[in-house]
Amino acid sequence: MNIVTTATRLLLGTGLAFAGGSMFFIGNPPPQPGLAGQFDAVFFASHYALFVGAVQLAIGVLLLSNRFVPVALVMLAAFVYNSFAFHATMAPSSLFAPFVLVALALPTALRHRAAFAALLAAAPGQHQPPAAAR
Repeated sequence: MNIVTTATRLLLGTGLAFAGGSMFFIGNPPPQPGLAGQFDAVFFASHYALFVGAVQLAIGVLLLSNRFVPVALVMLAAFVYNSFAFHATMAPSSLFAPFVLVALALPTALRHRAAFAALLAAAPGQHQPPAAAR
């Protein structure tokens, strides 16, 4: 499982670092039909794409460097949610894309699941750290 976790973390980190970095060097993509095209036009014209690219680049660097991986995974969760919302509502033909990200992130998230215990506690203060962390 260690090899799978490392491989998926590196693959995800490389893809996000490349996608995030390319936002700074590649102009507007070819126009898409319908709402997705209108959204993309505003997304790139307002330079919001640069912010998203910077976040993707940061997530990729954190995953590649194996530092602050739980933070990177929380940031990635927000990105995947927005990606799913976009593809589900405006570009359903590529709805598989966010599911690929989830499939790649899942082994890494499971390896670091102890770091998410406090986030997933029903009430504040009820989280008990694992015995090894005390």
